[in-house]
Amino acid sequence: MCTGIRFTDGNGNLYLARNLDWTSGYGERVVVTPTGYSTRSPFGAVPSIRHAVIGMGIVEDDTPLYFDAGNDAGLAVAGLNFPGYASYAAGPVDGKTNVAAFEFPLWVASQFSSVDEVEAALADVAIVDKPINDKYPSSLLHWIIGDAQRAIVVEYTADGMHVFDDDVDVLANQPGFMWHHENLRNYLNTSPDFPEVYELGRARLTPFGSGSHMRGIPGDYYSPSRFVRAAYVNEHYPTKTSEEENVSRAFHTLQQVAMVDGCAAMGSGEFEKTIYTGLFSSRTTTYYWNTYDDPAVHSVALADHSPGGTWLVVV
Repeated sequence: MCTGIRFTDGNGNLYLARNLDWTSGYGERVVVTPTGYSTRSPFGAVPSIRHAVIGMGIVEDDTPLYFDAGNDAGLAVAGLNFPGYASYAAGPVDGKTNVAAFEFPLWVASQFSSVDEVEAALADVAIVDKPINDKYPSSLLHWIIGDAQRAIVVEYTADGMHVFDDDVDVLANQPGFMWHHENLRNYLNTSPDFPEVYELGRARLTPFGSGSHMRGIPGDYYSPSRFVRAAYVNEHYPTKTSEEENVSRAFHTLQQVAMVDGCAAMGSGEFEKTIYTGLFSSRTTTYYWNTYDDPAVHSVALADHSPGGTWLVVV
């Protein structure tokens, strides 16, 4: 399970962050894909790297498999688990740009500079169930894509491509985005305001302290609850100016939906936890992250690792 958020700073720079929740990691590392890298795109959707990319993922068969990433133009994407809903094309579709599911984040981040460009291109895209190899079958995902102006959610299901305007700048797991969006109407009463004294008969009831208007915000790890909680915190967090303040904002916000070992078991009996939290900043083209066992925030700047080179860089 996962949660993603998007926000901007006081100068309009994009920050896109996510939690990756699972029972164990995949050996993920920060990967830089430079503009001179020779691609291995099965249907030619990624003929070359137009924009240098940095993000978290693994490298398999000399191909970057990104969980989330951003590019040198300030566009970012993150994939979140979507089983039971995601359903890709069984093979390439005539007349379409055929993007293998494993390369979708790389296709977005390496080929485009804005959400508008991605959305226009998606009208002619089929996402194909073409694994990188037998070791890694196609992950069933949906994606949040953001820039400094807005975010969209991309879902590919049995009836094809769906693109939604993500006007709340949040994504969680299944069910689909529109269900989550509609569910927010159950929480119209919530606010960060301090409650007034309430008179009940002759009694004057005063609040115990701040936070009472948050009552009803769910605190469990279920994906509908994480969507609501992330939307509330992301919306009400004050706009910040500096890079340091915005990095702090991202990690504090996602701490509110982070999963703790031993608290939520999967059907297998294994417990989910937040493997890592990752953040892309368009302001400095820097990727920040921490892990479950190492809460210190680490960072890698795209400019420091040959964005115009020819070889993948694994940090």
